[in-house]
Amino acid sequence: MGVVVLVTGVARHLGARFAAEVRRRPGVDLVVGVDVQPPRSPAAEPDGPAAPYRFHQLDLRRPALSRVLAEHQVDTVVHLSVSATGLGSTNRSAVKESNVIGTMQLLGACQKAPAVRRLVVKSTTGVYGSAPRDPAVFSERIQPKDPPGGGFAKDAAEVEGYARGFARRRPDVAVTVLRFANIVGPNADTPLSEYFALPVLPTVLGYDPRLQFVHEDDAVAVLCRAVGEPEPGTTNTGTFNVAGEGVLLLSQCARRLGRPTLPLLLPAVSWMAVLARQTRLVDVSTEQLRLLTHGRVVDTSRLRETFGYRPAFTTPEAFADFAAAQGPGLLPPERLAAVTDRLTALLGPEGPAGTATATATAAVPNRPRRPRS
Repeated sequence: MGVVVLVTGVARHLGARFAAEVRRRPGVDLVVGVDVQPPRSPAAEPDGPAAPYRFHQLDLRRPALSRVLAEHQVDTVVHLSVSATGLGSTNRSAVKESNVIGTMQLLGACQKAPAVRRLVVKSTTGVYGSAPRDPAVFSERIQPKDPPGGGFAKDAAEVEGYARGFARRRPDVAVTVLRFANIVGPNADTPLSEYFALPVLPTVLGYDPRLQFVHEDDAVAVLCRAVGEPEPGTTNTGTFNVAGEGVLLLSQCARRLGRPTLPLLLPAVSWMAVLARQTRLVDVSTEQLRLLTHGRVVDTSRLRETFGYRPAFTTPEAFADFAAAQGPGLLPPERLAAVTDRLTALLGPEGPAGTATATATAAVPNRPRRPRS
């Protein structure tokens, strides 16, 4: 009898991609997809041999999930439906209930299912928060000084707490928690990708945060590795940060997209974020606004050395692939980079205070640019 994998959140892009990929893995006998809504388009059949696929339209908050686990004798559960946005609803309370209550019901069903032997939970590096006094780099063992007080990041922190409780109650189940940085790629459907799709990027005056990204291909590969048996000398049980190597400043992201920035005072940016959410132009949450102010960088040494996976895309490479799939910006990236380089050469290190401050800030993490009085 091979592995039977149940995947939640298959109506979303990442869940659909993972379900299609894991079907091609040797030793997988069946993949069961679960979501509150059917996928927007039927799942494409993988090329070559592939395990059968079954889809069940159900809400994780309903007890029907226990029947699905028992019916298919599921032994591996991959929980991908914890998300910053809901399917068909933008109501924050509904999204939180789906994330938190849905996870509680899922883990309760898994606890009663004797066949379950492995649980993989998709989380986010947002659980570390974003604050001005954060450490330069977060490792998996560092507790945030200013934990997220709401939004998707708090949902993810609660979900991780439930996963740890489940691991204590079912020590026979291998539990893996994957804290993904912002996922990007040609087809990524995340709130941050919506922000970068704006023709002009509002930024917080005086700040240039450091950002990390993980390519959607690497995200799928990490999930597939977490499902299978670990390779010799590695383990895929525990908590792991997942991000491409390197960092990008927000200003560098804007230049690569060819999009001008609009620096505003923090209260003005907060007001614009509220207006954007109300008009459904783009979902810029409070936690995302903090990220675009203070940034966040995580250590991925455990992913490489313990988990045994090195992302194929660095952070700059992942963002470059995302940028290539976007429409042309108002400013061609080549011309924008050339102008920036020319200004830097003309001003030199002894130029105006803003240039010298920007250079120093790029070298010092999570520190705001302070204009000279």
